[in-house]
Amino acid sequence: MTISITSAFDSGNIRLVSLNDSPAGVRAELEIVKDRQSDFYQWFHFRVAGVAGREVELAITNCGASAYPDGWPGYKARFSEDRENWMLADTRYADGTLTIRLSPDANAVWLAYFAPYSMERHHDLVAWAASQPGVEHRELGLTLDRQPLDLLVLGDGPKKVWLYARQHPGESMAEWWMEGALERLCDEEDAVARLLRQKATFYIVPNMNPDGSRRGHLRTNAVGINLNREWHEPSMEKSPEVYLVRAAMDKAGVDFAMDMHGDEAIAAVFLAGFEGVPSITERQLGLYRRYRDTLAARTPDFQTKKGYPVAPEGKANLSMSTNQLAERFGAVAMTLEMPFKDNDDLPDHDFGWSPARSIQLAKDCLGVLAEMIDEIG
Repeated sequence: MTISITSAFDSGNIRLVSLNDSPAGVRAELEIVKDRQSDFYQWFHFRVAGVAGREVELAITNCGASAYPDGWPGYKARFSEDRENWMLADTRYADGTLTIRLSPDANAVWLAYFAPYSMERHHDLVAWAASQPGVEHRELGLTLDRQPLDLLVLGDGPKKVWLYARQHPGESMAEWWMEGALERLCDEEDAVARLLRQKATFYIVPNMNPDGSRRGHLRTNAVGINLNREWHEPSMEKSPEVYLVRAAMDKAGVDFAMDMHGDEAIAAVFLAGFEGVPSITERQLGLYRRYRDTLAARTPDFQTKKGYPVAPEGKANLSMSTNQLAERFGAVAMTLEMPFKDNDDLPDHDFGWSPARSIQLAKDCLGVLAEMIDEIG
């Protein structure tokens, strides 16, 4: 049977350099393709077919010059034969090459940097959530590729809570988190959800970067713009996604905000705050620290020892959403980072960090918010 390697589908990314099919097995050399009009690359997602019962070796040879080469040591690729269950593959990294070895039972196997969250699944999520009682769907506008930018609004309370994900499209765990958040908030029998919807109005953007998501980008939109460096001065020409969401925030207000991401190198879940914004208050900072520390107490999948350096006083980068929202609205804002690797403090040797853990983390995050919602705003 002819061996095929392709990425010509939603969020696909790979370039075939060479293919050797011998009695000993199949070996392919591959390269990850850069984001359009950008030097960023690290996300891959492709299918290998014609390999049932064969020994397969896949060598991605340009990893050394990728966006975050420190993310490769200790990393394991995900593979799936049914596109539902994504397992850890036998993966090694050396001298700039990521080598993945498989012995598939099925004729076709899919590989990805992390379990993908397709635009079709995004539309299914939006359609499901919009059909739930008390949920309003709004289309904020269109992206540069003419895709809709979706906002879901639910709840009746005075507190204004914004949840948004996938500014960086390759960080697909962020939309798995969103699926978990919507599942809990739309559960009418869940006491936490009922309390939160009574106390707050939620504004939820499940995918901030539809264009990059569908194109198979790691970090940028259709014209190579990193959306999380646009919040100080977005434009409809370069960053309509941020422009439209920030305009909606200006209209509604923001008391609490979480921006969901994935980190390539740090094998842990952690939060990044807004400590360096010029107008920071002790109350604002105290609420952020309380949220962080309570989440660490509530779930062993979250920790506070590993993370990013804190910006010096008055030196926060206001082009980033968390800092911009904390400064602009006096909000309690934060960036949640999940790993592409695993949570090394609580490893799962079959699945690593996974969609299921991202979904559960979202529900835990909402539980913590419910504990302190009265003090927000």
